[in-house]
Amino acid sequence: MLRTRLVLFTSVRNKHSKTHWSQVGKKQLATDRALDNFDDFYGQVFGNRWKSIRVALLTEHKYMAMVNQFGDTEKTIDALVADGAINVRDIYIAKKQFLTDGNKDMFSEDKVFKLQQTIESFVENQQRQEVERLYNNDAPETMTKDFEQNEEQVAVDFNKSLHQALQDSTDMDFQRLIDPNLGTSALHEFVPATKLKGMEDFVLESEHYKYYSNSADFPINIEMETNFEIPEHLNIFSYERGNVSDFRTPRSCSTGVLSHFLLDGASILPALALDVQPGDRVLDACAAPGGKSLLLLQTLRPGTLVCNDVQESRVNRIKKLMNSYFYDFGKSGKKDRCFITQADARDLQEYGMYDRILVDVPCTTDRHSIMENDNNIFKPSRVKERLRLPELQAGILTNSIKLLRPGGTLVYSTCSLSPVQNDGVVHMALRNVFNDTGMTLTVKDLSLVMKPFSDIYKFAQSNTLKYGQLVLPFLPVNFGPMYFCKLVRNS
Repeated sequence: MLRTRLVLFTSVRNKHSKTHWSQVGKKQLATDRALDNFDDFYGQVFGNRWKSIRVALLTEHKYMAMVNQFGDTEKTIDALVADGAINVRDIYIAKKQFLTDGNKDMFSEDKVFKLQQTIESFVENQQRQEVERLYNNDAPETMTKDFEQNEEQVAVDFNKSLHQALQDSTDMDFQRLIDPNLGTSALHEFVPATKLKGMEDFVLESEHYKYYSNSADFPINIEMETNFEIPEHLNIFSYERGNVSDFRTPRSCSTGVLSHFLLDGASILPALALDVQPGDRVLDACAAPGGKSLLLLQTLRPGTLVCNDVQESRVNRIKKLMNSYFYDFGKSGKKDRCFITQADARDLQEYGMYDRILVDVPCTTDRHSIMENDNNIFKPSRVKERLRLPELQAGILTNSIKLLRPGGTLVYSTCSLSPVQNDGVVHMALRNVFNDTGMTLTVKDLSLVMKPFSDIYKFAQSNTLKYGQLVLPFLPVNFGPMYFCKLVRNS
């Protein structure tokens, strides 16, 4: 006779790995932190325009194709034209002619700068919120005042033992007692963060924005730039506005080098604004990965080009790129008059030696920060590095200015929307150079010469900029972000 046996199954919940979706969803990723930061800050800086900028930033950016002059040039150009791409030089010349013939008002002289109060208000609000989070409810002054009032109301019976007094007390704040099982996080609620053991270097997030200053305590000369050209030997192709087609993959030419180089379309502007002339001694102070240096070489104009960066890995990226686009570039890292060096740009000492300097500094790389978690500057472990970025940027720019010969030109650039890292750093560097050496510079306003690019790029409104130009991400022309400012050393 068969007997039935009752079997009970007990479900056991397994612990998921850190990469499982249920675990990932519980923590804030670096991309999330970056987007929250941008929503707070850029939302106030750009107002209603931030919504469209935000959408574009979260979408893959648009590329341009730069033809390699040392490959099968004509064959590559024919292939790109057959795909529907247009030479950027042709677009610029045609638009410039249209604006000139139509007697259009290409530039308004009244440039009103209104950003200072917006940033000051944002900083004050950020600081207040951070202090409230540190102290839970009240600021230190309020806590001190409340403590003094409560102290006057407490009546002490000295005839009771200490144990009895503690049991009878109804006013004791037990929240001030630290439970070892809960750790020491309660200390953050009652002790100023700067006094906590192990937090001597603690810096409020709002301190980052205080690097921005608009106080003109040094001579500033802003002059309209009227000269701009795309060199004849430089062939850069783009698809028309609204066309998001992908370029064909670069192929190997008969000379063994690659046919063309793909780069964010806004990246060409700082290098073009540098206006390198034949025989110029040029420095790319923060050159890696090397795209802008490659563009400068493709103009066939530099007499000497020095490509510098601080880390060996970044220097190796420059060498790899150059070897891909120049045959026999050589293991020594130079070809003809191109040299690759490794140094901190703040320590370079070739003062007064360069005709042209490109300073594309490390920044928050806004598009990368909200799209990729790898190497993200918004990681909790990189907080101090991120908050000190403007100080680093100003140090690089200040020293680079000193490397210019009298009459020399420098272009400063970032791939960030932040006014702190853009106009704010330019302002700091101009002040630092004047205080250190008495040197003055002329800021070249590029508004006029950028007008013919209006069909290719979306530029920021003038009231959000004081010194430079800013390409905004925008879906029909999704390039950037890219800030660039042109400075000329006075004699």
